[in-house]
Amino acid sequence: MKNLLLLSGSSYQDSGYLVHAQKMFEEFLKDFTYDEILFVPYAGVRLDYDAYEAKVQKALGREDIISLHRFSNPKEAITKAKVLLVGGGNTFMLLHLLQQKDLLKSLEHRVQEGIPYIGWSAGANLAGKSIKTTNDMPITTPNNLESLGVFPYQINPHFISGKINGHNGESREERLQEYLIANPQDIIFALPEGSGIKVRENEAEVIGYEKILKIKAPFEVETLEIGNKFKI
Repeated sequence: MKNLLLLSGSSYQDSGYLVHAQKMFEEFLKDFTYDEILFVPYAGVRLDYDAYEAKVQKALGREDIISLHRFSNPKEAITKAKVLLVGGGNTFMLLHLLQQKDLLKSLEHRVQEGIPYIGWSAGANLAGKSIKTTNDMPITTPNNLESLGVFPYQINPHFISGKINGHNGESREERLQEYLIANPQDIIFALPEGSGIKVRENEAEVIGYEKILKIKAPFEVETLEIGNKFKI
């Protein structure tokens, strides 16, 4: 039994930080009982963890969001958590620190038990099969690239179709096609800004403000509209 809310990013168009996600968070959590939300800040690189915690608390108007770095025993804190919130930043750093602190299996176990997991950007990547379809630079080197796997497919947040004018490198579609050539057994869910996936037990639903793409080898693209549901 899984309860996941996986969002492309922390903002949409010209909205403020997490503004577009506030109602999604409230709707997602309304059926759960909890007294605090455990926030995993490890993807943050340019913000220290105190500042990251404060930023998320202010954005969501919730003082019950407590960062994992405040606990002397983070594994115990995860074991006791009733809600998990994993923020964006650099996915390689997030995975590296979770592996280094031996917390990945504890997170996976709690999510498999059914506690709500909310992640955006790097936090959404972490829920997938691996972080190989992140857009981030590998600023540090995890032991491996396997992530939680509670959403059993690849995720590509911040998806932008086509090439930016004047950009001569590969488009996002071309990068994802390269991935599928090397990993033809996998499926990628590409999430444009403002989009997300909600999972209840084994059924997923497209939510947010934008449709998403389901991409499989050789490069077959299926558009999933808001409200579309599929089994995982």
